Amino acid sequence: MSQESTSILTRYDLHSHTNASDGDLTPAELVERAIQMGVNILSITDHDTCDGLIAARNYVAETQRPLTLVNGVELSTLWENIEIHIVGLNFSPSHTAMASLLNAQSQRRLERGIEMGRRLQKAGIDDAWENAQALSGGGQVTRAHFAQYIVKIGKEKTINNVFKRYLSKGKTGYVPAQWCSIQDSIDAIHAAGGVAVLAHPSKYQLSNKWLKRLIAHFKECGGDAMEVSHCQQPANEKRFLGELALSAE
Repeated sequence: MSQESTSILTRYDLHSHTNASDGDLTPAELVERAIQMGVNILSITDHDTCDGLIAARNYVAETQRPLTLVNGVELSTLWENIEIHIVGLNFSPSHTAMASLLNAQSQRRLERGIEMGRRLQKAGIDDAWENAQALSGGGQVTRAHFAQYIVKIGKEKTINNVFKRYLSKGKTGYVPAQWCSIQDSIDAIHAAGGVAVLAHPSKYQLSNKWLKRLIAHFKECGGDAMEVSHCQQPANEKRFLGELALSAE
């Protein structure tokens, strides 16, 4: 008699967002959605905050949901005046270096949001900051929240139109970011015991030459890995990024 062995498929999602930053779901809702989709291991990587992660971890503990959570965050950085995102995984959120960086990032985001609201007010969009805060539900206010409000009041029909007319570089409501450096983000992640990942390299719309420069700089700073796959991504792009990752080893 032959004995069949069965293996349990492990499905990871190591880049996700809640409404603690620019996601639509609460931490509890995201946990439930992940379980519904067959995800066994989830990392919540909200922008410059671990609030959603902490809430999700409490929810999983209280409800005994069948999901393993990996500590995560997506840090906003500046490189060559371009906003680059670095994902931190499996670190201690309470470590002094990480907590200090997150506090500084939150303050930068607050100051930027207030200035965006002021500039949009001059453009005839009243109370944009206050309403973006309301839409964030107490989470980090992002440009997406401003865009949602502008669509809501009928100034534009789509989020993309809002960015093109008001929130992209050179437009009325755009405020240059003052984020930390890639080196600062990697240092904080490593100090807190984590792994630093270059997020979605293809989304920065860089030429191949500049993308290779970015990857080289990330590696020089001690970066550990890079994302080569995300949702709604062409297969040829995954192959290209995979080849870049291998060549950078």
